[in-house]
Amino acid sequence: MKEIVRIQDIAQYVGQEVNLQGWLYNRTDKGKLQFLLVRDGTGFAQCVVFKKDVPESVFDAACSLTQESSIIVTGVIRQDERAPGVPGGYELGVTHLQVLQVSAEYPIQLKEHGVDFLLDNRHLWIRSQRQWAVLRVRATVVRAIRDWLDGHGFLNLDTPILTPAAGEGTTTLFETDYFGEPVYLAQTGQLYSEATIYAFGPVYCFGPTFRAEKSKTRRHLTEFWMVEPEIPFCDLDQLMEVEEQFVSHIVQTCLKERAAELALLERDTTLLEKVVPPFPRLSYDDAVEIVAQIRAETEDPDLKQQLALSWGDDFGSPHETELTKRFDKPVMVYGYPTQAKAFYMEPWPGRPDVTKSVDMLAPEGYGEIIGGSERISDPDLLLQRLDEWSLPREAFEWYIDLRLYGSVPHSGFGMGVERAVTWICGIDHLRETIAFPRMLKRVYP
Repeated sequence: MKEIVRIQDIAQYVGQEVNLQGWLYNRTDKGKLQFLLVRDGTGFAQCVVFKKDVPESVFDAACSLTQESSIIVTGVIRQDERAPGVPGGYELGVTHLQVLQVSAEYPIQLKEHGVDFLLDNRHLWIRSQRQWAVLRVRATVVRAIRDWLDGHGFLNLDTPILTPAAGEGTTTLFETDYFGEPVYLAQTGQLYSEATIYAFGPVYCFGPTFRAEKSKTRRHLTEFWMVEPEIPFCDLDQLMEVEEQFVSHIVQTCLKERAAELALLERDTTLLEKVVPPFPRLSYDDAVEIVAQIRAETEDPDLKQQLALSWGDDFGSPHETELTKRFDKPVMVYGYPTQAKAFYMEPWPGRPDVTKSVDMLAPEGYGEIIGGSERISDPDLLLQRLDEWSLPREAFEWYIDLRLYGSVPHSGFGMGVERAVTWICGIDHLRETIAFPRMLKRVYP
């Protein structure tokens, strides 16, 4: 049997007869020529069936193929710059064709469909070239995250998905019954990672996160994946240095390893090439002034209304979008008001109404991809914050303990994988960056 070759490797087999096994993505009928675009999970390759070069049964089989039919194609790899595919420039001259199944009529054609229809058929939609490319980029982002953290002394430690109380000081929680007691799906693993740094040094948790906000924006999912590094003996300035190195590594890895996928998505990679340290830094105070200036200058009444902002407010998507248009790489906005952030953030020296926090906002209007801060290390201040946020002390006794036994300054951040992938791919909505998105009123398939 001829060697089975993965499409991503076909450039290494020019002039050799090999087997490709996969599915028919598209067929173009040119009479005595049948052009089969075949995909195998690693790429897409054009396979050319010329009537005079194959037995009649093989040519007839090729003509009968429907979209998504499963096949094994035998032929010689040849180089042709005109050949479409990923990677392009190579095609297979078919000598034999084995049909495993002729697919039933496929519901998703190579044409425009409504988003609701595509989401109802997400289990099939992920086979399309665009979705394939996005999810391949996602896989590389996930690996780059782990590679950088593992290579810089961080230890991956899992944290609970079921928790007794909110981690972010909010009521937007998914509640479930735990043997007669109410518990909640975790919004974050951060608080538990704060416990593990005292045993292991720098750590990170990486897993699914749940938010019950009833949001319909393109930047929200109810279930998403988040990586959360936590670092002892680390202040806000050190944290920002870690963040910019981390994000730069992820982006540059995608540029290197997923160039074909980004090209398929028609991503302007010249913008991503600029994502190298240092990143610009901007105080919240200055950012508010910039937003006010943009609002004053715009003649768009809708935008003017959207950009309304008072000191103390957190930024929404319109504010982040307009801010990031002024930068060609991620911008780090630091020093957010205490009232706009979570209860556990360290106050700014001499300014109790400001936290030692930072959000990293992606350029091109993509907004926040990272939120982080220096954490409160003083137990009395933490108790005060719990009271101010009306959070139950009994649920946080263990968290208070961390400040009683060897407390140190420490910092950490969280990055949502889907937001990072959305930006890197240059697409409009998070729903395309996870295989099976969970959104308001959508849990199928």
